[in-house]
This record gives sequence, C-alpha cells and structure tokens, in this order.
Amino acid sequence: MTITSPQNEKLKLIQRLGRRRIRDREGLFVTEGEDLLAAARAAGEEPVELLTAAGEALGGTEVEPALLDRFSSLGSGTRAIGIWHQLWAEQPIAPAVYLHATSDPGNVGTLVRTAHALVGGSVILGPDCADPYGPRAVRASMGAVFAEPLVRAGVDATPQPRAALVAHGGERLEALDGPATVCLGAEREGLPDDVLSECEVQVTIPLREGAESLNVAAAAAIALQRISSPANKGKAADGDD
Repeated sequence: MTITSPQNEKLKLIQRLGRRRIRDREGLFVTEGEDLLAAARAAGEEPVELLTAAGEALGGTEVEPALLDRFSSLGSGTRAIGIWHQLWAEQPIAPAVYLHATSDPGNVGTLVRTAHALVGGSVILGPDCADPYGPRAVRASMGAVFAEPLVRAGVDATPQPRAALVAHGGERLEALDGPATVCLGAEREGLPDDVLSECEVQVTIPLREGAESLNVAAAAAIALQRISSPANKGKAADGDD
C-alpha cells in the first residue's frame, strides 16, 4: 500500500528525528538518498524503516513522491529515506581521532569520512561536539558513519600517546610518527588546556606567510595522511621490535 497521508506515523517519525533530542532518546537517525542507502548496505546495515518514492522499485514502503519530498531536508527532494539505528562503540581503538567542541556538523561528518578513508580506527566525540548523526553530518560523512562505530568519551579514554593539533607553536609534522590519537578542537578556540595537558606532543601544520589557519577537517586530513603513510607505518613497526 502506498502512503498518501502526511499523518502517517512513519513520516511523522522522520520529522521528529530532525531534532537531536529525539535522535538521542530513540537511538535512531535518518538518511536521504540512494547513495547513503547503498553505503549502509555495503557496511552490512539494514534500515529500521525504508520509505521510497512510489513507482521507483527501490523496495521498502512506497510513498507518493511529492509527499516524500515534503519530508525531505534536501532542496531537490529524494527518492529514498531510511531510518537507522545509531552505531556507538564503548571502547575506542587506535589509530583514533578525538574531537573536542567541534560544533559544525559539516566538519564532524567530513572528519568521520576522512578518518575512515585514511586510518580506520575510532572517531571519539568529546564534549560539545555536533551530533554525527544529524542530517548535515551524515551527508558530509558520505556513509562513513556506517563503517566504524563512533565513541562518546573524554580525552582521558583515548589511546596513548596523544598528539594535539594546535594553530601555532607546536612541533613539526614529523612528531606525528608515533601518536595513537590525534586531538582536534574548535576552529577558533582550539583545544582547552585540560585537553592539551593530556597530550604528549603538540603539532602545528606549517602555513604560508599571512595565512591564519586551516579548516579543522583539512588539518585532520593532513595529519591523518601523515599517520597513514607507508613510511610511518614502517617506522611504527620498527619501533615495536
């Protein structure tokens, strides 16, 4: 049977899950689009509910296309909306990325995508971070939120040793050859002193003269590429002998 009423309970749930408080309470989140549906299934996940545009043969429960578009947060509408269980792990694994007060959801989603692409391991969400299961973060992750369970924890729970990325005054990138956790903060404020005190080294990415700073997701990509490079993996292996 095709859904034709906006009062349908499945559509109402999608609407409610647009609020973080409801997502946290229900342990659910929403994806829009066939690309995220495919990414989730490639990671072995299946939706709690799948609503698709009638006549498109995408499976799930069919919805009148114009009505489905009304419940989409995308300007262009969508042909598939999925509802999923959030994936959280209790313990982080190295190599890890720790985010502290990273409040922009697009940055959080991009960081999850970058970490998955370059190192795997865990992304750890500390205090005052944007919800990685919010719609903007999920879209920015390009499905990486399904690939590795995320972790909620403070910096003290992250694998040691730790390296803090700081805008000025830190050591060169070579100092990233050993740390198990890279710590990043808010773009303007950076990391607070209590987080810096938990890190064995502070690292600054060199910039051209006159440049102030990098976007936090771009800085993470540079740091994680350094960690993931074959030369550095070889150094870590040599150090274990």
